[in-house]
Amino acid sequence: MTPRHPLPDAARTGLRRPLVLTRAGMVAERISRTFWPLWTICLATLAALMMGLQDVLPLEVSWVLSLGVIVTAAWAIWHGIRRFRWPSEAEALARLDATLPGRPIAALSDQMAIGGNDPASRALWEAHVTRMAERIRAARPARPDLRMAARDPFALRYAALLAFAMALLFGSFWHVGSVTQIAPGGGQAAAGGPSWEGWIEPPAYTGLPSLYLADLPADSIDVPEGSRVTLRLYGEVGDLTVNETVSGTTDPEPASAPQHGFPVAQSGVIEVDGPGGRAWQVAMRPDAPPLVEVTGDPERATGGEFRQAFAARDDFGVVTGEARIMLDMERVDRRYGLAPAPDPRDPIVVDLPLPISGDRADFTGTLVETFSEHPWANLPVTITYEVEDERGQTGRSQPYEMDLAGQRYFDPLAQALVEQRRDLLWSRDNARRVADVLRAVSWQPAGLFPSETLYLRLRVLIRRLEAGLDVAPLTAEQQDEIAAELWAIAQEIEFGDLNDARERLERAQDRLSEAMENGADDAEIAELMQEMREAMNDYIEQLAREGQEQGDQQQAQGEMQEMTGDQLQEMMDEIQRLMEEDRMAEAQRLMEQLNRMLENMRVTQGQQRQQGEGQQAMEGLQDTLRDQQELSDDSFRDMQEGQQPGQQGQQGQEGRPSQQGQGQQGSRGQGQQGQGQQPGQGQGTEQGQGGEQSLADRQQALRQELNRQRGDLPGAGTEEGEAAREALGRADSAMEGAEEALREGDTPGALDRQAEALEALREGMRNLGEAIAQEQQQGRGQSQGQAQGAPGGQSRDPLGRQAGESGQMGSDQQLTGQDEVRRRAEELLGEIRRRSGEQDRPERELDYLRRLLERF
Repeated sequence: MTPRHPLPDAARTGLRRPLVLTRAGMVAERISRTFWPLWTICLATLAALMMGLQDVLPLEVSWVLSLGVIVTAAWAIWHGIRRFRWPSEAEALARLDATLPGRPIAALSDQMAIGGNDPASRALWEAHVTRMAERIRAARPARPDLRMAARDPFALRYAALLAFAMALLFGSFWHVGSVTQIAPGGGQAAAGGPSWEGWIEPPAYTGLPSLYLADLPADSIDVPEGSRVTLRLYGEVGDLTVNETVSGTTDPEPASAPQHGFPVAQSGVIEVDGPGGRAWQVAMRPDAPPLVEVTGDPERATGGEFRQAFAARDDFGVVTGEARIMLDMERVDRRYGLAPAPDPRDPIVVDLPLPISGDRADFTGTLVETFSEHPWANLPVTITYEVEDERGQTGRSQPYEMDLAGQRYFDPLAQALVEQRRDLLWSRDNARRVADVLRAVSWQPAGLFPSETLYLRLRVLIRRLEAGLDVAPLTAEQQDEIAAELWAIAQEIEFGDLNDARERLERAQDRLSEAMENGADDAEIAELMQEMREAMNDYIEQLAREGQEQGDQQQAQGEMQEMTGDQLQEMMDEIQRLMEEDRMAEAQRLMEQLNRMLENMRVTQGQQRQQGEGQQAMEGLQDTLRDQQELSDDSFRDMQEGQQPGQQGQQGQEGRPSQQGQGQQGSRGQGQQGQGQQPGQGQGTEQGQGGEQSLADRQQALRQELNRQRGDLPGAGTEEGEAAREALGRADSAMEGAEEALREGDTPGALDRQAEALEALREGMRNLGEAIAQEQQQGRGQSQGQAQGAPGGQSRDPLGRQAGESGQMGSDQQLTGQDEVRRRAEELLGEIRRRSGEQDRPERELDYLRRLLERF
């Protein structure tokens, strides 16, 4: 609200600064609201000129756009002037007063309407004025409202501002001067005569800056190949001309054309002829094609992974690269499944690994790929490396001949399956031959396949392969499916999924033995040795766990510490070293020595388990013997008391509850496992039947428990073990006779049969103890026999080694053989080979020598 009366001078003095700033803000606010179209047009036009839009548009289009800009700018000026109003002081006071609580400026400008003569009213009014004056002292300038979203709903002002910012970053103010050539004669008037400008732009991938020719003296210029030259001539046509020999074109533009643009394709001269002209000798720096070369031999890494090192370089960096692998038909052994013409197959193309960050002008890398499942795996191939730069130039390495590294199989069955898979992928014409070979391989599966499931899978696969061959040839889809299944079966045979540590160790030993016979490179030897180390550690841990479960924790842990010590690791390292030195015979013998050590440890653990099983059997028979004795005592006591059958059992049970309960408890403890509740236990008393009936049920329960124990007795196959089983069989027959006598009420007859059962039980226990002792003695003798002839008085550990001087288990000597032993072994092996070559020897002897050679 505008004050109706002049503001007092004292109040105006305190509002001078806030009032001036508020009024200036109102001026900026009204200018922004009325002239925003004008400065939007100016920013957009300037951005277009700085980006050189006028240089690429046709002249007519430039004229139309220039006229449109002028008309639009004139309308914006007229629109702004027409709407702009200069803010008055009263408007500024009203804006400032609106920001203060209670509008004190308007209050100070007011006068009393009534009550001026009343002292009380006058005093109240003066107090009000004083309070408003204090509020004025806290006045602050009012902020202008510069928001224009309602007036510019499409945000054109922001678009123009963004374009101008881009022009500042990527454009140049030099481009604005070229607008003078739009108007005829304008350029001449501005420059005062003919003029020119030009620049050389190197390719963007070089990262080099542009060269402005007007700033360069008439001298030689060194520029990279592919640079772009731009020249513009201003003035009358013909005043300036351009002559050049760097583009090598046969159809150049007219020399007097106002604009020239051409690439630098060769060294030469660029000349601007005319007033202010200049000439340059241009030396083109050629962009050499990239180079790539192989820097290392191919390697077969873990899992058959292919690795090969390479190096590449280029003037300004390599962009892409690939390796192309082609089958070398001249070096392929075209026999058996490779004899037919191969099916058409595209070369293998893989991308080369390039540096993600850093300089690609000169770098080294390693191609890492897995080709194990490709039909060309382990076949002769040639590999060619190829790289490309930004200009599209390519560089190739010399074809490198090699065998395509892939997964190697050491299991003979897995080898056969993989070979037939390769033949099937080589040519679909091999389908019939592959089916016949697979049938021959799987003819006698016993001991050949790790599991029956794999054998059945292979047989099903053979039937699928043979089905339809007489009707139609094998299709590509069927070929791929069968090859994939053959690969899966071979993988499971070679590597498997064995849960038992012993089986994994045996598989690792078999694969290592096959590698010794077939030959393996260092990478494969290292991989197989690592597999064997892991399997051996798992096996030792499994034996330790089994020993702990049998209550021999301390002893098992001591043995495991021996097995995982430096001596065992030394043997493994020695085997690997001998294999890498191609001393396979010595490595095989050391492997056999290691196997014997592991077998000794397994036998020791087996003895511990057998001892635990025999102890359990003896304890069970002792419980049965005790229960039988108690039952016989109850029967004899009832007979002495001379009671009736119905009362004998009741009083006998009531007078001796603890004994009966103990007997039944013993029967349940040994007999209920796996059988549930024994028949007749506790039923005689609960049903109120006779004493002989209850005693007969107890006898039946003991007989059933004895039958269960007979099925788990150790010592099978030995004389003592069979004698124990025979004696326990007689005890079973006697118990059956005692049960029948008790049921018939013949207590004396029952006592006689129970006495026979007791005697047979004692004899069986005695024979069983002898059988267990004999097994333990045989186990110790076997362990000592495998200790390589050590004296019987010296202590041996589970590996058959002599105790060290320190008295602890283990050996103070090296496990590996000495040179003399190795030399003697080589002499013996050579003598066996010589004798096996003498065909006049008896056939039995030759067969024996051949078996020795196969084993050693």
